[in-house]
Amino acid sequence: MARKPFSDLIGIELSPSSHAEKLISGLGGFIAIFMIILISYTILGEDAYLIVASMGAATVLLFAVPHGPLSQPWPLFGGNLLSAIIGVICAKFVPDAFIAAGLAVGIAIAVMYYLKCIHPPGGATALSAVVGGASVEQLGYMYVVTPVLLNVLVIFTVALIFNYLFKWRRYPASLTTPATAPATTSFSHEGIAHALQQIDSFIDVSEDDLNRIYQLAGEYDRKRPE
Repeated sequence: MARKPFSDLIGIELSPSSHAEKLISGLGGFIAIFMIILISYTILGEDAYLIVASMGAATVLLFAVPHGPLSQPWPLFGGNLLSAIIGVICAKFVPDAFIAAGLAVGIAIAVMYYLKCIHPPGGATALSAVVGGASVEQLGYMYVVTPVLLNVLVIFTVALIFNYLFKWRRYPASLTTPATAPATTSFSHEGIAHALQQIDSFIDVSEDDLNRIYQLAGEYDRKRPE
């Protein structure tokens, strides 16, 4: 068996991207978190510190991977809001904090998976409802509205506007103009669904991006000198 490179073993992402793309992602993240804190202070006053830490992780997804399935509106809203509700329920009805924390995250993962809204920051949103301290406990189910829904609405709005400024970035991904490719260089929806079923694991790449990657790779191979 061929030995895999060390970079493969430890999971280093080798997909190339330009310096501009990296800097734009960082700038978008800065603006999003700044706006969340600013608006939270304006609306909540001294309670603005209740900003959900999971928004930091959501920012990475929406501005570094704006076309990824985990970043789209339904995962963003559904993943965070459902996880917040689950977290509050576990905090209220499970006396043991350790068990409540584990249940909140575990149930949130399963629910997000079944409802097709997997969003990694949702796990942190559920956990924060349990371990967030007395201030979060006093909020009860209002935790779902402020700060969670408020934070999600702000980050969604910023992502929608900011990513639209750059023609190669669109959020949501459905606003992206599909690439036109010859029939021989694209896969059917049924074919991709069948392939993913065989893998039996969540793949964080959209169907359009898969076809686009295949198309660009094919064009490169056809033009490459022998």
